Amino acid sequence: MAPRKLATRDHRLFAIGDIHGCADELAVLLKALAPRRGDTIVFVGDYIDRGPDSLGVIELLLELQAGAAKAVFLKGNHEDMMLNFMGFPGHYGEAFLFNGGIQTLASYGIVEDAVPQACQSIPASHLEFLKALANSYRQPPYLFVHAGIRPGVAFADQEVEDLLWIRHEFIFCPHQLDVTVVFGHTPMRSVMVDPPYKVGIDTGLVYGGNLSCVEFTEGVLYQVGRGNRSAKTCAITLG
Repeated sequence: MAPRKLATRDHRLFAIGDIHGCADELAVLLKALAPRRGDTIVFVGDYIDRGPDSLGVIELLLELQAGAAKAVFLKGNHEDMMLNFMGFPGHYGEAFLFNGGIQTLASYGIVEDAVPQACQSIPASHLEFLKALANSYRQPPYLFVHAGIRPGVAFADQEVEDLLWIRHEFIFCPHQLDVTVVFGHTPMRSVMVDPPYKVGIDTGLVYGGNLSCVEFTEGVLYQVGRGNRSAKTCAITLG
């Protein structure tokens, strides 16, 4: 098994890495992609926390969801923490505020005294968006998850915690699944291409890096640097 370009140019497949509240850069990237009917855009999670405008990010994603392209939104560990913090199913809600949650709540105008009532101050459409996030998406030959998978474990037996949190045990090891895993979560200086096993697309936007998007049909990499108002493109070899 080896990663390959998808065959149909009329149906482009994109994957976008971790955004972390950087709405301006997301807007620049989406403008450069110019999504159209037939396209599929997969987001690998971590839309919120640390950056200045998590509210604005989710607004942009809701607008995209209502458009012509198919948009797939996966859950990141940061969304999972936020949901648990607000009393919904999830994990490690007690760590939400210390992992960028304060910035997220501030984007909704929630001050420290109002944190216990945060759920009441967030638009219902945003809560429904967060609650509907998927843990994975498969479009052969690719499997999209937030953090990775546990090598040596069948996909049906994967733990959700690993899909959201795993790092080195996945990144530095081959796996046995008959797919190329596309993931974010672990920031890197550049897109990681490790055929036929994995493609890592978190390039540390919120830390001063880039927001990265891989277009798999033609093999194109789109990137927007932190604070930039234009996207750069180049060819990327995936196999």
